[in-house]
Amino acid sequence: MPAIPEGVRSLARTLRAAGHEAHLVGGCVRDLVRGVPPADWDVATDARPDRLLALFPGARYENRFGTVAVLLPDGVHEVTTFRRDGTYSDHRRPDDVAFGDTLDEDLARRDFTVNAMAIPLDADGMPGAVVDRFDGRADLAGGILRAVGDPGARFREDALRMLRAVRFAATLGVTVEPATRAAIAAEAPLAVHVSGERTFVELMRLLAAERPSTGLRLAEETGLLAVVAPELARQRGIPQAKTPGDDLWDHTCRTVDAAAPTQVDGLPLARTAALLHDIGKPATFADGHFVGHETVGAELAAAWLDRLRAPRGFAARVVGLVRHHMFSYAPEWSDAAIRRFIRRVGMVDLDELLDLRAADNVGSGLPWNVDGLDELRERCRAQVAAHVALERGDLAVDGNDLMRALALAPGPALGRLLVELLERVLADPMLNERGRLLAIAREVAGDGAGSTTATGDGAGWVAGGGAGGTAARRGPRP
Repeated sequence: MPAIPEGVRSLARTLRAAGHEAHLVGGCVRDLVRGVPPADWDVATDARPDRLLALFPGARYENRFGTVAVLLPDGVHEVTTFRRDGTYSDHRRPDDVAFGDTLDEDLARRDFTVNAMAIPLDADGMPGAVVDRFDGRADLAGGILRAVGDPGARFREDALRMLRAVRFAATLGVTVEPATRAAIAAEAPLAVHVSGERTFVELMRLLAAERPSTGLRLAEETGLLAVVAPELARQRGIPQAKTPGDDLWDHTCRTVDAAAPTQVDGLPLARTAALLHDIGKPATFADGHFVGHETVGAELAAAWLDRLRAPRGFAARVVGLVRHHMFSYAPEWSDAAIRRFIRRVGMVDLDELLDLRAADNVGSGLPWNVDGLDELRERCRAQVAAHVALERGDLAVDGNDLMRALALAPGPALGRLLVELLERVLADPMLNERGRLLAIAREVAGDGAGSTTATGDGAGWVAGGGAGGTAARRGPRP
């Protein structure tokens, strides 16, 4: 069993010395039984919140459900008083709670048997034998997820538990037992009561699983997906002539599994983009084609992520990947075409876009590097390594230089002139010198141009919207 943190043992010592119980509960016990180091350590006790505040100076009462946060040298630890829940009129949180006196009462209100175990801590903060009133250990050993008591009642109390079931199916590698699965299907419409923020958190945790498709398929089969992501549920039955027997939803699930599980700011960027990359196909399906699905998909992805209150920066990056994922590389592309490709998709997410395409290929039953994807990555890397100008900020002149040299005023014309200069430099990096650019600017301004030079050199490589802003420069991964 992994070592119990000193802060948790200290909590137990203080509680036991004051005549109270101290038990590890919830997910940390589940993980300890599995032999996995817990991410969080939850302690339950018979001590009431006011008593906890007296025992632990500086502690704060977190909520009306009996949770007190205690600040110790190794961090903040939460202690929760045993409780019994009242009715759940909003299908999310109990209308009232009654603090209990026994551990059994507290365990009986929990969601699944694997989360309804406890480990008592003695006066030295050392663990005792697992308390398992609902056969959680047997269910873990058998790879089964089972609700505590009546599964329908559990889900009507708190609809979030259905999303947790789907997530646990993927992250724990368990099978939802028939009665619990049937209750999810019956109560799925109640998921509308779960906030966008909580739905987002559960989906992000699901996408971090080794094989997210396990949970995604369960969500679709039980009707839960139709409630939390109807745009994705519409993919079922849409033909996808890539892998025999698969439809569009099958393709999406395969693509998500193939996407990189890496986290960006704690969120699975590539897998989220993989989940949403074809979200626009049902709306654009006609005569076996999906014309413009990446543009429609970017709009739908943006709306869905906004509905779930996803962080704005993260949502913008996902939307950009969806918008730009339909590119078609050819070895005949010139270096200028490569530079325009990088500029269009943005430096920050160039790696992620290429990774998304690789996952999309695998999800289609193809080799990951079909159509020269590895060659494109190498050529992009070479351009980045050459430190050529790829963005307006890389030019040897800026707006202030142009205003001084050409007596220009701020405004759209100045912006168009900078775009024109960047287009010239993308075509010929040798032009990126202050004197040359000022001369070109005088020529363009004197001709009354101010619109971007049309280029046919690789200009059609990406379907969909314009390039997004970039926050940092880095090259594609090997």
